[in-house]
Amino acid sequence: MRRPLRRLKDPIPGADHGTMAPGGRVRRRRLRALIVIAAVGAAMLPIPGRARAGDTDRSARAGSTTAEGENGSGPPPIPVVYDRRDRRLMAKSGAITFADVDDTEAWAKTAIEHVGVTHDWMRDFAPKNDGTYPFRPDALETRKYFARSLVKAFAPAAKPDPTLVFSDLDPSTAWYRYATVAVQKGWMTRTADGAFLPDRPVTMSGVHRALVLALGLRPAARALDAIHTRDGVRFDVPRNFGTTMLGLRLGLRFNFPSGSESRDVGPDDALPRAYVAYSLFRATTQPSWTVPEVLRQYDEVKLPYLGPRQRAVVRWGIRYTGYPYYWGGEWGIRNPSQSRTGFDCSGLTWWLLRHNATGWNVAPPRPYRGWSLPERTSAEMARLTSKRITYKELRPGDIMFYDGNRDGVVDHVDTYIGNGYSLDSSSTPGGVTVMWVGDGWYRDHFRYGRRILPG
Repeated sequence: MRRPLRRLKDPIPGADHGTMAPGGRVRRRRLRALIVIAAVGAAMLPIPGRARAGDTDRSARAGSTTAEGENGSGPPPIPVVYDRRDRRLMAKSGAITFADVDDTEAWAKTAIEHVGVTHDWMRDFAPKNDGTYPFRPDALETRKYFARSLVKAFAPAAKPDPTLVFSDLDPSTAWYRYATVAVQKGWMTRTADGAFLPDRPVTMSGVHRALVLALGLRPAARALDAIHTRDGVRFDVPRNFGTTMLGLRLGLRFNFPSGSESRDVGPDDALPRAYVAYSLFRATTQPSWTVPEVLRQYDEVKLPYLGPRQRAVVRWGIRYTGYPYYWGGEWGIRNPSQSRTGFDCSGLTWWLLRHNATGWNVAPPRPYRGWSLPERTSAEMARLTSKRITYKELRPGDIMFYDGNRDGVVDHVDTYIGNGYSLDSSSTPGGVTVMWVGDGWYRDHFRYGRRILPG
């Protein structure tokens, strides 16, 4: 069993920069409908009135006659914390403005100002004649630019190892130092034949990997990549599984509000500069407690003995780690009912456990048939629980119910996989994770469990 954690005394709830991201200006015009989040840190706070439970009515399929989605899905977002140096620099940096950052990038405006105004980490282009700077928020970020931003933020004084060479990056170029430092620290990689691929766009998983490792979470990432049971059964995990998941836990990916989920990105998606700015901003404004707390939760991750059915559920679930939170989402593949793949809390539970039924078949085919779970929302699943299971009685494959806002109504659900871990999708951290539920918010808000797998 994973050791108990220390309770926090006060836990505060082939392209270049001319390449436009898919959708470009069309997408920016569409984004004008987004809620403007302009205050410092507001992008990290729950939006008033927004349904966050991830539970939409599926009465036609689930046999329900009422919609029971509730507000509140997952713990409070991690707050933004500026250090003293940040505050001093903020007071002196008012003369720099980005002319191409408007209301369409309101969700990333604070982040862009942090990495491009307060700091020069992503102030990558010369000012125009009117004195304003271009940021190019929709341009895909390339590896050479990201390496420079990464090193400026985390290792500005580091010296490159002159013995490290690249087949596609000459040591005489300005990019060589940043690429070399990023690679020698293990934050970025080169190919087997020594190529750095400087003009290739970065992906979400690549950005998460670099930032998570720069923050010192390598032991936890390695443990997650080697996730196994007590008796030594290993699980195949996606590339960069551990760092992608830990990046979500730290809030490095922005979770777009309901109605704008098509803007969300998955692990393999190339990232525009606004998205990279957000990730770099969040990585460099973490409270002092988050990295140690996450490290303690995952540096010895191990699951208990699992029977064949339980192992099948875990194998199926972890392949979707990193998929975005999607309010009403219940698909891990493209489906006309969703603008992109993703899950809400009860949608992931469905995807993992329920059997195929008319009008809803899990595809690609699961290696198991599933079990009876006709209810679609967390509240429905909880209300129709015939026997309530305590936390100590939980076993892998059981589902766990939570009352996030303590109003007496269940508003969140996930699937327990043992030793204090669950397969979870919540609006914070904004996607599918192997979540630690042994203490903290999840343990405090847990109500009861329900047994789904027989025997």
